[in-house]
Amino acid sequence: MADGSKALDELEWRGLIHQQSEGLRAALAKETVSVYAGFDPTASSIHVGNLIPVMGLMHLQRAGHTPFIVVGGGTGLIGDPSGKTAERHLHTLDTVEANTRAIRKQLESFLDFSGTNGAQVRNNADWLVPLHAVDFMRDVGKHFTINYMLAKESVQSRIETGISFTEFSYMLLQAYDFRELYRRDRVTLQVGGSDQWGNITAGMELIRRTDGGDAHAMTFPLVVNASGKKFGKTEAGNVWLDPERTSPYQFYQFWINTDDRDVGQYLRYFTLLSREEIDALERELAEHPETRSAQQVLAKDVTTRVHGASAASIAQDVSRLLFQKGDPRALSEDALEALSREVPFATISGDVTVVDALIELKLAASKSAARRLIEQGGVAVNGTRVGSATDSLGEPLSGKYFLVKKGARDFGLIRTQK
Repeated sequence: MADGSKALDELEWRGLIHQQSEGLRAALAKETVSVYAGFDPTASSIHVGNLIPVMGLMHLQRAGHTPFIVVGGGTGLIGDPSGKTAERHLHTLDTVEANTRAIRKQLESFLDFSGTNGAQVRNNADWLVPLHAVDFMRDVGKHFTINYMLAKESVQSRIETGISFTEFSYMLLQAYDFRELYRRDRVTLQVGGSDQWGNITAGMELIRRTDGGDAHAMTFPLVVNASGKKFGKTEAGNVWLDPERTSPYQFYQFWINTDDRDVGQYLRYFTLLSREEIDALERELAEHPETRSAQQVLAKDVTTRVHGASAASIAQDVSRLLFQKGDPRALSEDALEALSREVPFATISGDVTVVDALIELKLAASKSAARRLIEQGGVAVNGTRVGSATDSLGEPLSGKYFLVKKGARDFGLIRTQK
């Protein structure tokens, strides 16, 4: 039997281990195990900030261990206080169930749900919703003192601002989850972000006290970028895996804009590239930072995994056009359609002049301003500089598109409609 502890070596060199319980390596070396991570279904999509535990599960599965995805259909009705500064809104069962289905589908891009160690999905609503309060207090609550719970970081951080009994109880519910999975599926390892350590170890304690079982914990680092900001946040908010919330182009742009100081670590965290491949990209970055080769590999790799090769290629083409002076005539119709969602866009019927296009796209405030822009040589259509306000738009891209460029960086797209 292969040594399952080799997964820890892989996770360690990638910098993905923050904490681990004593004896974990020996347990993984002895046999393959079942491991779980919980995901909060309070939104219909996970975001890139959730990808660290997902990648952790991915590496463990590749080493032969069986991942269990526990979607918090029950705990999602309450909300985990870990890392939060205020009480969260409660969600209905229908909303949580719909979000659960969406998250399960997104995780298929990372985990194999078939085979002998195929990923399994569990919804903790199955055992938490029918749970009676008196039974829970007798069976679980008696094993934890208030002092024990108050000492946990997730509770300590909320003492000043206030924490409801609902959220205070979350630790015990997550401990109950761990024991339930231990009993149902022989899950002996729980993983999560470093802010989950207190909740996970509470589950280990419950399993030890009630079942005399041996369970383990491992947490991953909470990622901040080189500027000290929380990873996965932009001016527009979270970067989601759902293409309706964050388009594949915007998703690609998030990764391509990675700071030089962060890109090596992100390649370790979020790709399956080997140590040798990442070392080579870091050397290239040090010698030729202007090429941004490491960022391009990172962006293409993660976007392909999440949205597919076609969407990643289109995002790359659109990015190249907007930021690297790419040739508009090289864009496919699918790329032009994607571009229409990222730049000012208008559909116009009948004959269209360059001046009309500039006004319609709000790239010029008036016809006189549009003419001045053209006379100053500041306008191009489909990659060709416009010499006069009387010039035609020329031949359309894919038979119906005109890409209008104002100055160095302002773009708009016109689609003609007969």
